[in-house]
Parts: sequence; structure tokens; C-alpha cells
Amino acid sequence: MTKCHIAYMACTAAVIGTGLGAAPPAVADHMTHVVFPGQSIQKVVDAAEPGDTVLLAPGTYHESVKVSTPGITLRGSGRSTVIEPGTDKAANSCAEGGNGICVSGTKDRDVEGVTVASLTVTGFSGTGVFAEATDGLTVRNVNAVKNGVWGIAQERSVRGVLRNNTARDNGDAGLFLANTVKAEEGATDTAGTVVEHNHLEGNRIGVTVRRLRNLTVAGNHLTGNCAGVFVVGDENMPRAGALTVRDNLIDRNNKSCPKTARLDALQGIGIVLTGAEDTLVTRNRITENAGTSPLSGGIVLWKSFVGTTSERNRITGNVLEGNAPADLVNTDTAGQGNTFTGNYCRASKPAGLC
Repeated sequence: MTKCHIAYMACTAAVIGTGLGAAPPAVADHMTHVVFPGQSIQKVVDAAEPGDTVLLAPGTYHESVKVSTPGITLRGSGRSTVIEPGTDKAANSCAEGGNGICVSGTKDRDVEGVTVASLTVTGFSGTGVFAEATDGLTVRNVNAVKNGVWGIAQERSVRGVLRNNTARDNGDAGLFLANTVKAEEGATDTAGTVVEHNHLEGNRIGVTVRRLRNLTVAGNHLTGNCAGVFVVGDENMPRAGALTVRDNLIDRNNKSCPKTARLDALQGIGIVLTGAEDTLVTRNRITENAGTSPLSGGIVLWKSFVGTTSERNRITGNVLEGNAPADLVNTDTAGQGNTFTGNYCRASKPAGLC
């Protein structure tokens, strides 16, 4: 028999013995805490226990929220639940960094099983949702819009799921996944992180995967960015790669973005592999990405910006149309073992890749 009490919406399960022996142990109680506009999300998150849900009613909340308790679900009521910057920048380290929602473990211990879902996070000078040192983080149905750096970002994390999110008009990548941006280190194994069915539009780059291994980017729609997907490696060991980019729709990423200290100007870019190895790029539809950047084109292999070649990457079974200067571009001719097979395309640089 299950009893639910809606006064802070606590639900408990009572188990009745059957006379066939001792009753099984009672299921642990998990609370659902409801927060309304004008109340502090952070206070409720701090009071929540592992397994609890913090449910945000529709409306606008002016604060940054830091989650460090494992197993918590922070869930809004859809896009009408909006988190915007507050005035107290010293409220917590998340606010100090200019971020909206932070899910943070420690150097020695990942925070496990946190979910962030069904809300809008917008207007932050840093990142909409920033995760560091997490295990099994799920971010789903989040609308990350007009944040200064990344829409949704994950560093030093494993087994993440970023699914059914929208990241639009953010200053850098809509979705950013990396080992760390604070040190020069080799690629880390994400243990199967999944980035799927997200809509990424109007960002500098739709998805950046930087110095990582063992993850999948699948079924996303990337349009109107300066570049669609970047897979980035360098000379550090282990190398970035051993990942899959498949079944994505990547069209008209022709926004123009100026040169930065790290990257040339970007425009008209579908997928770039730079300094990566053993990456499978397959069954993507890549159309009408056209620009004058050195990196422009449908699928581009590029020697990394520190001179590391891309090796043993497989570009197979993709449909490419109307990309310029070409559908397939391989400027990394020193790279060993890269293959282009079974792709439908019209033009390549050098010729003969289609």
C-alpha cells in the first residue's frame, strides 16, 4: 500500500507482510520539496537528502544554485520555470563564477546520480548548467539560452547523459564536454557519456568534445551555429578519440564568429576532427554549411593547433550536400590511417574522397 501526503509532498511505501515469512525491509522515504518564486531554491537544495526531488513551480527565480548532494533531482515545470542571475554574487561559488546551476563534486569524490530537468536557465555571464566531478549526471529538457560562455558544460565527469536539451545563442559552445580547462592533461575516459537528441542553434559551436574518450554524440540537430561539432585533441596522452558521432542533422551552420586566441574565425563548419584518433563519424546528414574560415566544410580533418595529427578516424556512410568549399576536407594529410568510405557527396579536398 502506498501513502502520499501532499503537504511537502512526501510519499512513503508501507509493506504489508503476507504471512509467508518476515516482511521485506521498508523502502527508504524520498521527499518532494516544492519551491515557489520568491523562495530560495538553494535553501531547499541544501536541506534535501539523497533521493529527494526539488520541484520548482512555474515562474522566475533570481539566483544561482549549487548542488553537491548525491541523488538529488532538481526539476522545473518546463520552460516556464526560469532561472536568471540574482544580485548576490557572493551567495555561493556557482554565483561567483557567473553560472546558473552548478553540480559539483570534489577533487577526491564525484557527486553521483544528480538530475537537472525541465527548466530554462538564461542570462548568466558564465555557463547555464555547469557540472564538475560528477558520475551519472542527467541533464534533460533544459533550455539554456543566452549565457555568456557555455549553455551546458561538463568537466571531469563520467557516465553523463545530456538528452533533449535546447542550447541557443550562448557565447561559446551550446554543449561543452571536456577533461578540464584548468590544466594540460591527456584525454579522460567518460565511461560512456551520451549526448543525444539535443537542439543546438545560434551558438559559436554546437557541441565541443575536448580531450575525451569513450562517448557518443547522436541524433542531435545543429543549425545556425558558426560550427556544428568539434572533436578536439592535442599532444597529451592518452589521445582524444575512441568516440562516435552519428545520426546527427547538421545544416546551415553559417553564422560568422571572429578569431580568438585559440581558434581561427569560424563559419560554415559541419564536423571538425582535430588531433583526434579512432573516431567513428557515420550516418550524419550534413548540408549547406558554407564559409570562408580555414576550417569551413562538411566534415573536416585538421591537424591540431599544436601540430598533432589525426589518426585512424573512420568517416563512413554520411550524406553531404551543398557544403563549401567542399563536403569532405582533409588538410591533415600527414595523419595515418584515416579512411573515407561510403559517403554520398559531390566535392572533396583533395579530390577523390567522395
